[in-house]
Order: sequence, then structure tokens, then C-alpha cells
Amino acid sequence: MSERTQQNRSEGQSPATKAGRRLAAQLAEQKAAEAKRRRNAWAGGLAGIAVMALLIGGFVWIDKTRGDDDKSANQAAATPTASAAAPDAPTAPPAPQLPEGADPALGSKPAVKAGTGELKKLTVTPVIKGTGPAVKQGQTITTNYVGVFYKDGKEFDSSWNAGQPASFPIGVGQVIPGWDQGLVGVTVGSRVQLDIPGELAYGNDEAAAGGRPTGPLRFVVDVLAAQ
Repeated sequence: MSERTQQNRSEGQSPATKAGRRLAAQLAEQKAAEAKRRRNAWAGGLAGIAVMALLIGGFVWIDKTRGDDDKSANQAAATPTASAAAPDAPTAPPAPQLPEGADPALGSKPAVKAGTGELKKLTVTPVIKGTGPAVKQGQTITTNYVGVFYKDGKEFDSSWNAGQPASFPIGVGQVIPGWDQGLVGVTVGSRVQLDIPGELAYGNDEAAAGGRPTGPLRFVVDVLAAQ
């Protein structure tokens, strides 16, 4: 190789050329670093978005769960129980407390029909004979009863409709004379039919009766207790 050729090659490696190459390398490194920073920023942004999405999803799920719980609680509160809920259905009056050994028929309301013929005096007809003690004057008796007009059998009063027996003193003028006279001596546990003429009941004069039933009456009375 000639001396001239060696000199030309040496000139190709001048300081200016080396500086340019270093500058180009630095620029390339800066671009690579910038690209890396951009990639890291994108990755960080995406990670932040993902975290925010998870947080929002968690809040939505918690709120939905609370809403479902509140809805379930409201439904439970709005659902009435069987005792509270619902309006009471009509029920038959409870059966009376019967004396020991009494005929079970005393637990049911009797059917009472109209009388026949002209009623001139108090008539006591045993229907069921009780085995308890006889009712004494001045005692307080407990009874179930049905009262009808003697002539047509139309009911005007009944303790059964009230749902509980009636108690009152007997033989002392607290009830109509037909009861005072007809029930003294009847044994507890008995069912008797009392046919009572108007003068021993509420009278025969409607104006004087004050809205009470007048004329002859028929009662069927169950004597449940006497004290």
C-alpha cells in the first residue's frame, strides 16, 4: 500500500467524523430512552385504568348487594305473617264450657220451632236432663239460650249469637217472671224449653214493652252453672 493511500484513510477517520458518529449514537440512545419512557407511561396509564375499573366495579357490586339486601328486608317487612297479615276470617262463636259429665249436645245451638195452640200458662219441658245440683232461688246461673216468638218461631234473641253465655241472679226479680219461676229447681247440665205467656214475659202491649218482644214467647235454655 502506498503512503498516499494510507494518508487518505487516516483523513477518513477525522475528528469531525468521530464526533458525528458519537452524536448520532447519543440521539439514538435518547430516542430509545424516550420510547421506553412512553411505553412505561402507557403501561402505567393502562394499569391505573384497570385499577380504577376494579374499584368502580367493586363499588357497584357492593351497592348492588346493599340494594338487594335492602330490597329483601323491605319485602320481608312488607310480607305479613299469617297472624298479623291478614284480616281475621269470620269464625263461629267458641263452644261453651260445659259442666263435667254434661251431654255434648249442650255444645251446639238448638233449633227452636214455633209453638202450637193457645198458650195460657207457663210450661217447662225438659229436653236434656242434667246430672248436676238443682238451681236454688237467689243463685247466679250461667246459661245459653235462644228466644223466639211462640206463634211463628222467629228468633229475637240468643246468647249463641253473642258468642258467650249469660249470667244473672235467678228467682229475685232480675229477669222476667217466666224465667224466675221456670228455672228454679232445674238441675245444672239441663236443657229446658220454657213456653211463657205474655203476662209472664214482657207483656202483650207493644207500646208499654218499649221495643221488647211482646206476646207469648218460647225459650230453650241450657243451664251450665249455678252458684
